[in-house]
Amino acid sequence: MRALSSHSSVKVVGANGQISLGKQFAGRQVLVEEHEPGVWMVRTATVMPDNERWLHEHQAAADLRSALNWAAFHPANRETTDTVMKRLSDGLE
Repeated sequence: MRALSSHSSVKVVGANGQISLGKQFAGRQVLVEEHEPGVWMVRTATVMPDNERWLHEHQAAADLRSALNWAAFHPANRETTDTVMKRLSDGLE
């Protein structure tokens, strides 16, 4: 189990309302939670768009891994592409 540690520092809010968290966080997304007026918790986060959330569900992720694995061993070529396109235009799976 990781030990919890706390580190405090004083930051100045600039005229435009921004504070700097340091270069190690540059480009990262963060969640800012206001627990009460003047009290904020800032946590790094990974945010995904709603329309991509299904990709991270267990079955979809497993299906995608399987498809990518299959594709790695079955590279596309002109002959198979033409066959697939014909089957799709004919309504076959």
